[in-house]
Amino acid sequence: MADKQKIMIVDDDNNIAELVSLYLAKECFDTLIVNDGNGAISAFNTYNPDLILLDIMLPGIDGYEVLREIRKTSQVPVIMLSAKGETFDKVLGLELGADDYINKPFDNKEMVARVKAVLRRFTNNTQSDVVAPATNVEKVSLRDLEINLTDYSVLYCGKLIDMPPKELELLYYLASHPNQVFTREQLLDHIWGYEYIGDTRTVDVHVKRLREKFDDSHGWKIATVWGIGYKFENK
Repeated sequence: MADKQKIMIVDDDNNIAELVSLYLAKECFDTLIVNDGNGAISAFNTYNPDLILLDIMLPGIDGYEVLREIRKTSQVPVIMLSAKGETFDKVLGLELGADDYINKPFDNKEMVARVKAVLRRFTNNTQSDVVAPATNVEKVSLRDLEINLTDYSVLYCGKLIDMPPKELELLYYLASHPNQVFTREQLLDHIWGYEYIGDTRTVDVHVKRLREKFDDSHGWKIATVWGIGYKFENK
């Protein structure tokens, strides 16, 4: 029998954490509850979870800082939990590397569905690294930029760029369709899939991260088409 996938639940409200743990246990997940930020960082290194449910408001250091620390060494999926519903809070979490965001109070069945969807996407991404070598390499080559979807690598100005899978997939998709305009909904559907329970702000955040990695001096860029979406502009 395969080992159970491990979910670390980080929430200072133990009643909520235990209820979440109960629902996840019914779906055959192994869970660990942590009630503060510092404890979360320590537990992460020993428990080695497959996914983290991370509350923002925590004793000690908050969820944002916990996420910053985790992202220094790991791309483990993280779903942020918070009573805050403002767009700023969602965007900040996504910019720091969160994979999804759930507002409290939330429906536990929806929470389980989101956990499964994020794990499925992450598993599909990582499996691409263990398949047999492909005879046809999926690659886009431009001036000072090479995006290789086969081995999930990006070469920029002769140097390898560390890039999360979804950023790389978005960049590859746009670059492989130069000067073609895509709506946010189209990009969300193609990159994240129809099962993704999120909003189009996710696309905006990933485009922002990509733009921060490159400058506009190479004859290509990710351009905003106001009122519609984005295109990879290649002059």
